[in-house]
Amino acid sequence: MKFTREVKTGILAICAIALLIFGYSFLKGKNLLENNRTFYSVYDNVEGLIPSSPVTINGKVIGQVVSIGFVGTKGKLVVEFSVDSDFSFSRNSIAKVYSAGLISGKSMAIVPVYEKGLEAKDGDTLPGKIESGLLELVNDKLEPLQEKLEAAIIEADTLLNSVNGILNVDNKNNLNSIFRDLSSTVKNFNAASGSLNSILSGNEGKLNNTLDNLNKMSTNLNQVSGSLAQMDISKLANNLETVLANFDKISKDLNSGKGTAGKLLKDDKLYNNLEETSKQLELLLQDLRLNPKRYVHISVFGKKNTPYEKPTDSIN
Repeated sequence: MKFTREVKTGILAICAIALLIFGYSFLKGKNLLENNRTFYSVYDNVEGLIPSSPVTINGKVIGQVVSIGFVGTKGKLVVEFSVDSDFSFSRNSIAKVYSAGLISGKSMAIVPVYEKGLEAKDGDTLPGKIESGLLELVNDKLEPLQEKLEAAIIEADTLLNSVNGILNVDNKNNLNSIFRDLSSTVKNFNAASGSLNSILSGNEGKLNNTLDNLNKMSTNLNQVSGSLAQMDISKLANNLETVLANFDKISKDLNSGKGTAGKLLKDDKLYNNLEETSKQLELLLQDLRLNPKRYVHISVFGKKNTPYEKPTDSIN
């Protein structure tokens, strides 16, 4: 059977179109000869993820990213990816975007969840998750450190400015004067130290004698303390208690008017009698002093006694 030129041209054109469609789909990551399942996932940011990026489950490549496009009006991104494996997992499995390495871009991994009756089917949308890569983690750690370093540099700059403000010409001169005075003080201290060393070396014998005397005094004090320790403290305390008891008894007797001293303290009549007797004795002595002839009679020729005359300085 012969085909006309037109038929051959048509068949060639159809094959070319089919080959073009197949090649374009293959370049997009979709193999038309395989029965692939297509899934979707929505993200806020998929920086580094491109079409044809591999899709893995437990490290095994089971598909690739087909396309990335916007969805809605808030800038969210929907990722279409194909899975060429019949491995069964739940539609609640997580489609995680992660960094495959320091140089390579992003990849996608399905974290499978196994739930009977909820198996993922072609066209389902899986929950999306972005996992921070090594660079993102390093940036997250370095960012607070950078802020602290910048704050420390600012504080150091402020401190240096403050120090420069303090160390003006006048303050520098004052500091120089202080250092000079300090140097002079140190020199004087060294001189005093030398003098003290000379005094100590010259009076070493006296100091030794003083220390010996102190040592002997300490020995004597130890002996005295030993003698005190050997005393019968209990007997001494008993004697002291007895003496105090006797004093207490005497005090009570005096207060109660017992004995001569007690009666003298408590008996007003006895006190008055003693006072009157003392007064009479004083009068007798005064009269004896003023009129001795009344008490002593010396008459050689039998002369009569002179009559008594009351003294002018009598107390009565």
